[in-house]
Amino acid sequence: MGVEGKASGSPGPAVSWLDVDESAEGQRLDNFLVARLKGVPKSHVYRIVRSGEVRVNSGRVDASHRLAIGDRVRVPPIRVAEREAGDAPAAALELPVLFEDEHLLAVDKPAGLAVHGGSGIAHGAIERLRAARPGAKFLELAHRLDRETSGVLLIAKRRPALAALHEDLRERAMDKRYLVAVAGRFRDELRRVKAPLRKYSTADGERRVAVDAREGQAAETVFRRLARSEEFSLLEAELLTGRTHQIRVHLVHVGHPILGDDKYGDFALNRALRSRGLKRMFLHAASLAFAHPATGEALTIRAPLPKDLEAFRHAAFPESAP
Repeated sequence: MGVEGKASGSPGPAVSWLDVDESAEGQRLDNFLVARLKGVPKSHVYRIVRSGEVRVNSGRVDASHRLAIGDRVRVPPIRVAEREAGDAPAAALELPVLFEDEHLLAVDKPAGLAVHGGSGIAHGAIERLRAARPGAKFLELAHRLDRETSGVLLIAKRRPALAALHEDLRERAMDKRYLVAVAGRFRDELRRVKAPLRKYSTADGERRVAVDAREGQAAETVFRRLARSEEFSLLEAELLTGRTHQIRVHLVHVGHPILGDDKYGDFALNRALRSRGLKRMFLHAASLAFAHPATGEALTIRAPLPKDLEAFRHAAFPESAP
């Protein structure tokens, strides 16, 4: 890390430059800064990124920007001891462990819990897990799940493991399967959807994603029909790319919105479903399969369907396998 000089006799810390090496390759800018600016409120980190005081290679970027080897990150002067009103530490939370060794931790994330803080959320799963494991030297998200999605959440306990998992994701070497219930009778037993996706913000600043053949990023999902009734279909979704809200938007695109989806779904149907016991989006990260980053061993991690979704599945698709 290099330090930019400051005027002689001026108080306070100086502007600093952080060099990105292989240990931080592919990491989000916000997570990179939070890990290195110990004691600085996350809300302050987001503010200095939004204001442009943080620069990557002299250019402004978003908090979600992924870093590359050789990037230089400019960090403005920050008094680490400063705390903001209401910036309370994360409450410790242990989640059901699906797999753990010295390199990896896989937990079963419940619906309603964000994977990390930001965008009005003080703390997410990763901050609360760190609080529950104060002796852990390294805990970083290997991927993300939407707040309302339950299931397998993979966390690296060592930087080399994180880099290897990110490489698997980039090379499509990680098999990601979801269980999802949708409106209507899904016609095909197997359907591959290739539809580019573009992020945008609504007038009130809410993040959305839409299919956009001209400006969207390549996105591909394979859907397999597991069961169907007169009203609904139960599918397995295999993610071949990992775009934001990919499964949700691809299903709307083919005319089968996810049951309970409060962003892209059928809102009138969602209201009716609440009286039938479905009070959340029926989207569950059921399994991850990949090569162990240290041993190369084939590893499959599965999360059981939560009780509320299992109860609805049994009622809606009584002939389907559990």
